[in-house]
Amino acid sequence: MGLNAERVDVWAATIEDQPGGLAEKLTPLAEAGADLEFVVARRAAEKPGTGVVFVTPLQGDAQTAAAGAGFAVADSMHSVRITGDNAPGIGAQLTAKLADAGINLRGLSAAVIGQRFVMYLALDTAEAAEQAMALLQ
Repeated sequence: MGLNAERVDVWAATIEDQPGGLAEKLTPLAEAGADLEFVVARRAAEKPGTGVVFVTPLQGDAQTAAAGAGFAVADSMHSVRITGDNAPGIGAQLTAKLADAGINLRGLSAAVIGQRFVMYLALDTAEAAEQAMALLQ
């Protein structure tokens, strides 16, 4: 299958649900040289007027210092980045393989660019993340 699986730290921050709320969090990261591969932002239904943003990767002292403006590693979410050649049904195939091994997903985000896909898995424990990596490697 030619997959690459690796653990990644996902950083999370609360954002204000207003114009510029997301830009306020992303701008310091950009100014610190962050080349983000993954950004997901959404409203927080349980906290009206706020939202949450998840980003990865942040590397080096400057980027992690810039993250100090409200970001923290999402310690309760153990993340795995999967990349490989895209094919019809690859998402179904990989999630079925995880399910067959008894691995429960907390979340999943994926995209295809050209002939390649990238998928981020969120799992509840470090052990589940390690099992997913071993299974999909």
